[in-house]
Amino acid sequence: MFAIKYSIFLLALLAGTAASAQFTDEINSNRPGESQSAFSVGKSVLQLETGIYGIREKHNLLGTEAAGIGAEFDLRWGLFYEQLELSLNTQYQTDSYTTALGSERRNGFRQVTLGGKYLIYDPFKNREEKVNIYSWKANHKFSWKQFIPAVGVYAGFNLNFSNPYTFETDPNISPKLMVITQNQFNGGYVVVTNIIADKITSDFPSYGLILTVTKGINEKWSAFLETQGYKSDYYADMLLRGGAAYLLRENFQIDGSLAFNMKDTPSIFYGGVGISWRFDKNYKPVLIRSGKDKDKDKKGKKDKKKKKKRKDEVTPEVGPTTKP
Repeated sequence: MFAIKYSIFLLALLAGTAASAQFTDEINSNRPGESQSAFSVGKSVLQLETGIYGIREKHNLLGTEAAGIGAEFDLRWGLFYEQLELSLNTQYQTDSYTTALGSERRNGFRQVTLGGKYLIYDPFKNREEKVNIYSWKANHKFSWKQFIPAVGVYAGFNLNFSNPYTFETDPNISPKLMVITQNQFNGGYVVVTNIIADKITSDFPSYGLILTVTKGINEKWSAFLETQGYKSDYYADMLLRGGAAYLLRENFQIDGSLAFNMKDTPSIFYGGVGISWRFDKNYKPVLIRSGKDKDKDKKGKKDKKKKKKRKDEVTPEVGPTTKP
């Protein structure tokens, strides 16, 4: 069974998510992976990321099994500042849950999270890269600067609407915190890391890590590979994901992905497809000026003052003119 899952997983990788950035000419979506990028969608930009999935879980030890479908709806909104993004993340699922005593139908919101993300450090800001017009090799050589990540922070809270997929003791509201890093490497590779502390005030807080590697194959296709681990006093697991995204238009993307874990208590396998759409009609480009540009402005102002001073010293005073 594992060999079949692994083969399907590799096939998905061969098919092709785009590297996320503050605002780019083409849409950058967090789908189809589960990690968040360090950058926002851009001030006044509204972005919708949604999809459907099928899931199957089987617990060999307890003899339970669940199979069903679900829908995800994520809304991202750049507000007030170029670095700030507010987001709503939801997941609704319906399934059939079977035990030794019989089966039941479950449905409800598996996740509802409201939060905000802020980019606190951008290594590319105020950094001017020199382009060598004579050498392709010089422009693509290895640089240690690639290992300096962009850093963002996220803070939000989970809303519990009688969730049948979580613990009965979970509070109606619980916090979620995250530190996000993002590196962009030569060759079209982007590496995103999310360090997560979830449901901190509940009886079973969860701590996790998501690592996503994305490769831009060409102007339309991209592929990703992702691993997610999480641990609490009640449950721990590690998931592997992979998939592809295709850019239909500059503001519209479609995607597909598969995921599975490595154990049977329970075993998890799911696949999904989705779309991402961006509304950016209200976006106004933000000019990020380099340190050199600012120095040039200062130098220009000083030169103007010097010229004016010299002009005042050379030009004689002219008194009132009277007719004889």
